[in-house]
Amino acid sequence: MGPEAKLYKKLVKEWREFTFTRLENISILGTPDLLVYNTNRHFFTIELKVTKGNKIKFSPHQIAWHYKHPHNTFIIAEALGPRSLNRFHMYRGSRIMELEACGLELEACCLGLEACGLMLAKLGAS
Repeated sequence: MGPEAKLYKKLVKEWREFTFTRLENISILGTPDLLVYNTNRHFFTIELKVTKGNKIKFSPHQIAWHYKHPHNTFIIAEALGPRSLNRFHMYRGSRIMELEACGLELEACCLGLEACGLMLAKLGAS
């Protein structure tokens, strides 16, 4: 099992209030890894990334997809290694160009699995 599949399993285990659909799309390149539905009946997507360093690698198709779809899209990066103070970083998809350039030095909209889950659970709330 690859690192992103392991991250997906962590999310499913930790965030039981969400409905996840894993997207493995070879016809539309760049499509995010997950389509997620929360208890507010709100859909959003998540791109999963795992890195051992500061840099996060994206394909040109992933960058284009997030550039074209800047709303309700998120990127969750898991930082592995002993120097990782905050293991889980979440970014809005609209910031993918900055994330590509700055890596994990870019300020995240959320840090930590619990905080990220709480933020995503509030999407679509009145």
